[in-house]
Amino acid sequence: MDLENKIATRESYGRALEKLGEKNENIVVLDADLSSATKTEYFAKKFPDRFIEVGIAEQNMMGMAAGLSTFGRIPYASTFAMFAAGRAYEQIRNSIAYPKLNVKICATHAGITVGEDGATHQMLEDLSLMRGLPNMTVMCTSDDTQTKWAVEEISKINGPVYLRLCRLKTPVIYDEKEIEKFKIGKGIQIGKGQDASIIATGVTVSEALKAKEILKEHGINVRVIDIHTIKPIDKELIIKCAKETKRIITVEDHSIIGGLGTAVSEILSEEYPVKVEKMGLPDVFGRSGKAEDLMKYFKIDSVAIVNKFM
Repeated sequence: MDLENKIATRESYGRALEKLGEKNENIVVLDADLSSATKTEYFAKKFPDRFIEVGIAEQNMMGMAAGLSTFGRIPYASTFAMFAAGRAYEQIRNSIAYPKLNVKICATHAGITVGEDGATHQMLEDLSLMRGLPNMTVMCTSDDTQTKWAVEEISKINGPVYLRLCRLKTPVIYDEKEIEKFKIGKGIQIGKGQDASIIATGVTVSEALKAKEILKEHGINVRVIDIHTIKPIDKELIIKCAKETKRIITVEDHSIIGGLGTAVSEILSEEYPVKVEKMGLPDVFGRSGKAEDLMKYFKIDSVAIVNKFM
């Protein structure tokens, strides 16, 4: 992991989308007046004839994306997670997921790491909403390399996808040569420690890796599991970790209700019952502050993970 090289996954999304547009002429991109923030502006500048600026009309954007998909296009509908999963939930449910249309919903600025925008813009329940929808593939990538892979890979899936992206710049975890490790529906195990499995997604993967190195200095050996696909989730890997390690801890920039921790708990309660310790936001809204300070406040950073063992 390169702690010095930090890139926000929304930036990775924009660059990958631009390259994907060169490879596939069926790619079209829609945005709701946030292209400079979601980074779809890169695609818009290069392919203006395949970019649609919908304006502040997210519900309409989802309907337009649904319609475009029926004509063989592959629409990437982009806005903040709060406006995608929140404001346009009904349109995603009835116009995209129900008919299983080939629409890619790419939601940036998710979680408390939106920071100073505050509770109204900190979407903490989107994974819960999206994983509850039949036909929906749900992803949350952890770094620049993985995000660029995911943006292209989801274009190969014939069906709806929700891709969760972040505003905060995070360390680059993977080298480009490691792309072969990535497969939709399969997690990535980092390390072979048997004292605990720290199962993380998105921005918390790098925090888990930092914690892993600190714990090693104290003689505590853990493994980190990067779950970039929330649905379908890697049941086999999760059960394997429960059998091989003493503790299961989940970490996410999301509510502990309905997200990664819940998904892991659902699997283990049925397949291999063990205690699952969930780290995430409790039953509360977020608050305004710097992203790093909020991660510390809500105890989802590397320090909080280390403290679980001390």
